[in-house]
Amino acid sequence: MNRATRVLAAVMKAPKEYICVMKLHGEVSADDLKSVVSEFIGPIYQRPPLRSAVKRVIRVRRIYSIEILEVKMPYVLLKISCEAGTYIRKLVHDIGVVLGCGAHMQELRRIRAGPFSEDENLVTLHDVKDAYDEWRETGDPRLLKKVILPVEKAVEHLPHIVIRDSAVDAICHGAQLAAPGILRVETGIKVGTLVAIFTQKGELVAIGKALMRSEEMASSRKGIAVKPTCVVMKPGTYPPMWKSKAGKY
Repeated sequence: MNRATRVLAAVMKAPKEYICVMKLHGEVSADDLKSVVSEFIGPIYQRPPLRSAVKRVIRVRRIYSIEILEVKMPYVLLKISCEAGTYIRKLVHDIGVVLGCGAHMQELRRIRAGPFSEDENLVTLHDVKDAYDEWRETGDPRLLKKVILPVEKAVEHLPHIVIRDSAVDAICHGAQLAAPGILRVETGIKVGTLVAIFTQKGELVAIGKALMRSEEMASSRKGIAVKPTCVVMKPGTYPPMWKSKAGKY
């Protein structure tokens, strides 16, 4: 459990999805509303608001989609999919500025964070307690398995790399992943991409930053492909079929 919490950083950096109530400060036509909202899809510039936990410098965040679900003036119900670190309150304010009437965020609910969504796999602490109590009383783990998901679920959104059994324990001890240790790799990986490293059985070993592109990982016979930033699997889970060579497998 303690080691599984190490992947939370990857979830925090994953795309988010929100349901938002925007209150307009004046009347606008449906066509103007639709046109202006569409202008905010794609990369946008944002300066964090005064009440924020980060430095107030202009930065770029990507808005993947904005769907107008319902309009009942002066309220507009929006569904927003965006890059992590996007301030929805500031986004709504900026939409109001472009509309010319002003606007503010009335309500906000996050419905998705990476692979976790409100309608698919989110549960309450009461659900967890009930499932645990049932397992203790009956020995049946089925309900518990529904509310407590394996750590691999948390990295579903990351590109996957499958490694040889002989490389697993070296990675668990902090070694970098060399190209010869890779069996399969997803396409589309670029240098700097956050990736998930798996065993052939589908067990999560670590998360790391790619130092090669997918094509290089698949074709290279030498060189470091991934630098692990978070090791999840315990050392010794797989037999140590390696010898230390300057900290590299």
